[in-house]
Amino acid sequence: MATFVLIHGSWHGGWCFDLLRRRLEAAGHAVIAPDLPGMGGNEAALSAVTLDGWARFAADLCRTAPQRPVVLAGHSRGGLVISQAAELAPDAIDSLVYICAMMLPDGMSRAQFKTEEGPNPAFDALISPTPGGHGTRITGDSPATVFAQLSPPELVGDAMARLVDEPHGPRSTPMRLTPERYGRVPRTYVECTDDRTIPIASQRRMQGLVPGARVETLWADHSPYLSRPEGLAAILLACV
Repeated sequence: MATFVLIHGSWHGGWCFDLLRRRLEAAGHAVIAPDLPGMGGNEAALSAVTLDGWARFAADLCRTAPQRPVVLAGHSRGGLVISQAAELAPDAIDSLVYICAMMLPDGMSRAQFKTEEGPNPAFDALISPTPGGHGTRITGDSPATVFAQLSPPELVGDAMARLVDEPHGPRSTPMRLTPERYGRVPRTYVECTDDRTIPIASQRRMQGLVPGARVETLWADHSPYLSRPEGLAAILLACV
């Protein structure tokens, strides 16, 4: 049996994987879905968060996983974390899975990639800086229409109520990846065709920037763990 380490995306927490966790655990696997350190903290806590710190946190979870193989999966911004964790600890990770996630090449940051994407005014209108400027928060109207428009409304309402402040530092940090370490870990990219947060064109642009991933396609929004949990679980289980 495997261990699945699941890294959430911006403004979320490990709770977002609850439906997915149930399905993976029902198949006999171990699941670790933490809240990343500093999420939702005050300005001092937000300012202390680094991409390297998050990557070390995720790498340590993989090194101490209760059973092998270890599948390290990241959703959305979590893709930055799993890439950098694989550079740190390639021997502890058997497979990487990007769930409509940021899969960027060496030297590129999330902020840089954003400048190269097409405009996404509905998504951008949701985001405001925190008072001290060390993070962002969701303040716009109807985030569900951007994050989870295909998901069950009763699940979406609970999820949107649990969003927290996101630290700014990791999105501004360029990736530091090498073929010898990160490049030797097998990768799967789960593209979500109806994603309004990271549109499918952006997902496929990243697949071109970092070639070599096996690609799986889901008809899903940006929250496939809510809108397509069975399909997402099947893809993850196939990575074992």
